[in-house]
Amino acid sequence: MNYEILISFIGASMLLTIMPGPDIIYVLVQSITNGKKYGIVTALGLVSGILIHTSLVAFGISAILKQSENLYFTIKLLGAFYLMYLAFQTYKSTDEIFLDSKATKKNLINLYKQGFIMNVLNPKVSIFFLAFFPGFLYSTTQNTIIQFYVLGILFMLQALLIFSMVSMLSGYFASYLKNHPTFNTKLKWFKILIFIAIAIFIVLS
Repeated sequence: MNYEILISFIGASMLLTIMPGPDIIYVLVQSITNGKKYGIVTALGLVSGILIHTSLVAFGISAILKQSENLYFTIKLLGAFYLMYLAFQTYKSTDEIFLDSKATKKNLINLYKQGFIMNVLNPKVSIFFLAFFPGFLYSTTQNTIIQFYVLGILFMLQALLIFSMVSMLSGYFASYLKNHPTFNTKLKWFKILIFIAIAIFIVLS
C-alpha cells in the first residue's frame, strides 16, 4: 500500500472541496438562510450521494482493468484532459460568487433529501470521479473495488468536515466574500491551478 498516494489524494480532495462550486455554495446559502444545523444536514445529504457515484466508478473501472491496462491508462489520460477542460471552463467563467440569502426555508429531512438528490442526479459528479479516482489507486495487490470505496469514503469524510466548517462559519464567509470582491478572482485562479496540477499528477502517476 502506497500511503504517499493516499495522502496526495486527501490533499487534492480537500483543495477541490474548498473551491467555490455549487455544493459548497448551496451549503453556505442554507446555513445563512436556515441556520448552521441545517447547513450541516444539507452537507450530509450531499456527501451521502458520493457513495452512488463511487459504486458506479468502482465497478466500471475494475471491469476495465481486468480487460486491459492500456485501456485503463487511456481512461486516466482522458480524465486528465477532462480536468484541463474544467480549468478552461473556469477561466471563461465569471469571477462572481452569488449568495442568494432569500432561499426557501426547508425542514431538516427535506434538506437532506434535496442534498442527496442534487448529488446523485448530477452526472458531472460521476464524470469527475471517473477522471479523478483512477489516478490515485494506491495498491497493486488490494482489490480495486475496495480501493475505490476507500477513496470514496475518504472523499466523503473530508468533504463533510469542510462543508461543516463552512456551515459553522457561514456568517463570516458570507461577510468576507461580500466585502472582498477581488478575493473571488484569486479563488478562480487557484481553482484553475489545482485542476491543472491534478491533471499532471494523474498522467505521471
